[in-house]
Amino acid sequence: MREEISAGGVVVFGNTILLLKKYNGDWVLPKGKVELDETFEQTAIREVYEEASVKVEVLRYLGKIHYTYKNNWEDNNVINKTVHWFLMQSRSMDCIPLKEEGFIDAKFIHMNRSVDLAKYDDEKEIIIKAIEEYNKTSQN
Repeated sequence: MREEISAGGVVVFGNTILLLKKYNGDWVLPKGKVELDETFEQTAIREVYEEASVKVEVLRYLGKIHYTYKNNWEDNNVINKTVHWFLMQSRSMDCIPLKEEGFIDAKFIHMNRSVDLAKYDDEKEIIIKAIEEYNKTSQN
């Protein structure tokens, strides 16, 4: 089993959250692998910009999730993945999906709808946590 560490962002603009649509129709949050000498926060900022062309400000760390998946392209195909998530804010709804990564669309979607649209349960849970944290932040 191979270990993989990634980081990503739940990007908020007003009452919307950024989601990316993959070529297979799945809606996901932006995330990617941590590079050498990069913090989790730096990775999350870079990945959001690379995958959706969105510049962000990090508001806070949301936590991490773990899951295991099979990569059929590798001999040692079981991967134990940890993803560190950050609550982020954008100053604009402008976004462009990175086609080279298999994304066909990028949109800021109403918070409640984004929970329904997100493909994976762990991402749904992190979106719900982000909404709760964002609402606390915006009330202060």
